[in-house]
Amino acid sequence: MAKITKEAALLYHSQGKPGKIEVVPTKPHSTQTDLSLAYSPGVAEPCLEIQKNPHDAYKYTAKGNLVAVISNGTAVLGLGDIGALSGKPVMEGKGLLFKIYAGIDVFDIEVDEKDPEKFIQAVKAIAPTFGGINLEDIKAPECFEIERRLKEELDIPVMHDDQHGTAIISSAGLVNALQVAGKKIEDVKIVVNGAGASAISCTKLYISIGARLENIVMLDSKGVINTTRTDLNEQKRYFATSRTDIHTLEDAIKGADVFLGLSKGNVLSQDMVRSMAPSPIVFALANPTPEISYEDAISARPDVLMATGRSDYPNQINNVIGFPYIFRGALDTQAKAINEEMKIAAVHAIAGLAKQPVPEVVNEAYHVNNFTFGPEYFIPKPVDPRLITEVSCAVAKAAMESGVARKHIEDWDAYKVQLRELMGYESKLTRQLYDTARRHPQRVVFAEGSHPNMLKAAVEAKSEGICHPIILGNDETIEKLAKELELSLEGIEIVNLRHPDEAPRRERYARILSEKRARQGATYEEANDKMFERNYFGMMMVETGDADAFITGLYTKYSNTIKVAKEVIGIRSDYKHFGTMHILNSKKGTYFLADTLINRHPNAETLIEMAKLAEYTVRFFNHTPVIAMLSYSNFGADTEGSPVYVHEAVEYMQQKYPDLAIDGEMQVNFAMDRKMRDAKYPFNRLKGKDVNTLVFPNLSSANSAYKLLQAMDTDMELIGPIQMGLNKPIHFTDFESSVRDIVNITAVAVIDAIVYKKKAGK
Repeated sequence: MAKITKEAALLYHSQGKPGKIEVVPTKPHSTQTDLSLAYSPGVAEPCLEIQKNPHDAYKYTAKGNLVAVISNGTAVLGLGDIGALSGKPVMEGKGLLFKIYAGIDVFDIEVDEKDPEKFIQAVKAIAPTFGGINLEDIKAPECFEIERRLKEELDIPVMHDDQHGTAIISSAGLVNALQVAGKKIEDVKIVVNGAGASAISCTKLYISIGARLENIVMLDSKGVINTTRTDLNEQKRYFATSRTDIHTLEDAIKGADVFLGLSKGNVLSQDMVRSMAPSPIVFALANPTPEISYEDAISARPDVLMATGRSDYPNQINNVIGFPYIFRGALDTQAKAINEEMKIAAVHAIAGLAKQPVPEVVNEAYHVNNFTFGPEYFIPKPVDPRLITEVSCAVAKAAMESGVARKHIEDWDAYKVQLRELMGYESKLTRQLYDTARRHPQRVVFAEGSHPNMLKAAVEAKSEGICHPIILGNDETIEKLAKELELSLEGIEIVNLRHPDEAPRRERYARILSEKRARQGATYEEANDKMFERNYFGMMMVETGDADAFITGLYTKYSNTIKVAKEVIGIRSDYKHFGTMHILNSKKGTYFLADTLINRHPNAETLIEMAKLAEYTVRFFNHTPVIAMLSYSNFGADTEGSPVYVHEAVEYMQQKYPDLAIDGEMQVNFAMDRKMRDAKYPFNRLKGKDVNTLVFPNLSSANSAYKLLQAMDTDMELIGPIQMGLNKPIHFTDFESSVRDIVNITAVAVIDAIVYKKKAGK
């Protein structure tokens, strides 16, 4: 992990717009009508409805997706009592985490009040604004009474994350670490070093999931908390042990199975770890310096199961794994509280997730081949996109079953889809592609089986149920790579096209290709040599019906792949050219861009074919095309150069296809701004319509446009390149394609194959 300097941290918070969060309108606001609906007089109507039925605030306002992050700044991170205003950067940061991980909006509220009763009254007074309250960085023991009172007196979820967030995540880690160690929670001896809000809440939750109070020893700054001490508050007194033979951490740790540290750095020595029971579990959660370093713990006991609060070591106990999704489930059921049942549901959901196969996006984020449940991975990573569905659903179900939900979720599959779409992990288009492909999975050939991303994509596509993969390459190399990546090749066919056993098939393919291209000078000998190349061999598998679709491009230059595709598969008989399209899914909608890969300097004839292919392809994806033919000029303003070709193409398309919504040439800003286009050029054929299909004047502009959009908008989903105009389903990737990119293209290829078979009557 990169070292964070003071200068870098201050610059991060101050550069551009100061702070880390902002308020963004969610309704149209560009016209007088919009403003009249948003404020006076239109706003009076929802106000009156809420007056009649206060619960309608969830229907007409942002209350149901709004959480207050509230602090008085008395226990800020490791900084202590620095005051309410000084803690504001932390509260803004918490708001940012709520938004990026669960789509929850936040107002951070810093209350300059240390008196618990006055603080409680202040929070109660503003509570109607919110769907939930996240208490933050309030010191113990006041935080216990503040949370208890607010939970009793408010009818919305209230959670002090410093207590319960760490408790939930560490409980999930403990459940899994005990499984790895082969121990039962009711049997283990637990030592807790620290007796603040977090430590007390963690230990109480451990008891809720099965730990025995008599097996727990807790220490504070004065040593072991036992029944002889007279300086204990109510919370500490609950954990006081009757044992009087132990006084220090060194005494308490001997023979212990579990150490939980929420205290300060370097208080646990290697000798203390050595004195623990076999397969000791050490959760050293002091930050930034743990009670014992990861290296020292492993050195002292190689069998240790270790977790810290740091991201640069395995098994990070990070509250962000829990609180966004706990509130998400609570808000979506309009829960009255976050109760014990909901917390325990979150524990088991998080623990269960660590045992599932890890998605590629997580492996890529941490630059590893594959996380596998075990000593170095028993807690999910914060970037795991499945947390939003697994934890939120578990919490929502617990809210309903425990009786605190005011809104019930009936269709859990639909709810999961809604959550994935909310976070941009899935779009309706992607889901439709996958669902369609799953109904009729096809035989898809993956050209570069020895490429890690291609191999992972083939395995993932099979697990998604969208295809029957056939992998080309050396079987020994592929099996070795699969073993390194911990991938199962069960049910996946590997074809070593250079193996002697494949000689008859190579010869058959060579005969077919040489006969097909005899009038282009092809010979059998030449064709036979080409069958040792993966693109020729793989495309011939599709050409002859030995497979249904083909994916290639990670190793091969486009120019070479295009040449092979023209030779083996050929362009559709009613076209002279073929092209590619990229689909961009964004918050503003779905856009289709052509031609992004093939035709460098198209003339009018080529642009006409790209427009026709674009129309066909957009309809293929169940959208009605509204096509803008782009250039650097508008509607004949420039009578030289490439705009002329675009102008001619538009004129032809409008004459031949009068019902098609197509116009140009036009600049891209006019294409995308309907109101400006219609006001400036009222004669345009797209009047009143929003463009969804862009046909570019040349390859340079098309390729640059989609790559620029992709680079600038991280929330945008990209699918492509999708080929348009070849006789059979041959699809391309490029060398920077991720596993998910390849799987997306595979789904497209499968649907392409299904449509081809229907047309051919197969």
